[in-house]
Amino acid sequence: MSANPRIEELLTRFMKRDRIALARLITMVENRADGVGLFMERIYPMAGNARVIGITGAPGAGKSTLVNRLIAHLRRRGQRVAVLAIDPSSPFSGGAVLGDRVRMTDHYRDDAVYIRSISSRGSHGGLSRAAREIVHILDAFGHDTVIIETVGVGQTELGVMDLAGTTVVVTVPEGGDGVQAMKAGLNEIADVFVVNKADRAGADRIKAELELEVHLRSSAGWHPPVIMTEATADRGVDSLLETIDRHSEYIAQSRDSTHNAERRVHEFVDIVTAEIERRATRALGDGAAPDLIDRIRTGELNPYRAARELMEHPGKLANVLADEADKPSIDDRRPGRS
Repeated sequence: MSANPRIEELLTRFMKRDRIALARLITMVENRADGVGLFMERIYPMAGNARVIGITGAPGAGKSTLVNRLIAHLRRRGQRVAVLAIDPSSPFSGGAVLGDRVRMTDHYRDDAVYIRSISSRGSHGGLSRAAREIVHILDAFGHDTVIIETVGVGQTELGVMDLAGTTVVVTVPEGGDGVQAMKAGLNEIADVFVVNKADRAGADRIKAELELEVHLRSSAGWHPPVIMTEATADRGVDSLLETIDRHSEYIAQSRDSTHNAERRVHEFVDIVTAEIERRATRALGDGAAPDLIDRIRTGELNPYRAARELMEHPGKLANVLADEADKPSIDDRRPGRS
């Protein structure tokens, strides 16, 4: 397949740390534009150097303020920092609400900090795939630390947390939030617990509940510590960052090579599955396998039987997918494209 001149230009600018090129590549990933696989194939070998930190917890826990403080501490270390904020979708436009970025305006003029919100859009697997690819892009761009912040504690957000080397679960004293965290299964993914707004009544009780839960774990190895913070006053953030450092060291020393190997295989399966779905959907919509489609439309074949017939004839399926791969992308077919 010939190279897309537009993608080549973006990649050339990306290599020079052009932030506009970075933003446009991320937008292409968000929109699942044609050519994403082409540039991700080029970018992937450049990734793998950044530390990825996940910040999650219930809405209102002060995650964005805490991330804002973490950025400041990391910048004092001289690190380049990127933040990927998973925002709730607007019910009208489907776009991100962008509340997280509003709270991080302290760093907008810092060229070593890049903050991007992406909309959940009610997506599950698609969001996780897009987030993973965006993290690779931010990593390859030269950021030392990538922070993923999620809007809540649903299955979508928990799936995104699989991308993080260290996952921080943020709770607050009000409303028995520590217990809610346990019910939501966050205790199973947390590497570090934070009780934010620790100046409020009930903070010590939540800390004790979380510490008891950690103590009752039967597994050996890392036991998630519980850190008390007041993000608005920048209290406890240095302790949190030191704890994240310790967990990163623990992971580097204890994680065997099979973990990363299996993660790469899992990513490969996701990519292949998504690409087959994309090509098959577009090809069948463009009229591939018309005899099969006609038999489904008339009711001669039910969808399950039709799917089995297609899968049992790998040559026919391969032709459908190959024909689709050879078609020009939408960008290439636009008038005026060179």
